[in-house]
Amino acid sequence: MMKKIVIHEEYCIGCRLCEIQCLVKHSSSGKIIKAFREEYPRPISRVHVEEEGYLSFALQCRHCEDATCIENCMTGAMHRDEKSGAVICDEEKCVGCWMCIMSCPFGVIQREKKERKIASKCDLCGNDGEPACVANCPNEALSYEEN
Repeated sequence: MMKKIVIHEEYCIGCRLCEIQCLVKHSSSGKIIKAFREEYPRPISRVHVEEEGYLSFALQCRHCEDATCIENCMTGAMHRDEKSGAVICDEEKCVGCWMCIMSCPFGVIQREKKERKIASKCDLCGNDGEPACVANCPNEALSYEEN
């Protein structure tokens, strides 16, 4: 059993704090102002809030059991972490072919343009306990639970 982020859209108010906290967590500085004003290219959030009328919810990698991104990755960059069970992208192995992006049924993998183009997705904050998006959601619209 692995822990996964569970979305409770009935509590989401669309504040986007999950996006901001994710961006800061994956920045070089770990500081909100520096991440937004001084880091170039700006880090990207690995969670995105979708909105449709009055409904909003945070969308990120589901760490699928039968992950098509792993199956279609030609370099082995997309893999399952042995310890946590999370689907992770090894940035050193990623060649930017985007097969993972094309095969993800949820559309949650994106292109990051650092020094080179690589795939970027939720990594559950690298097993640092509770992911930043969950820890900083003011309305508890995200939870981190055993599945």
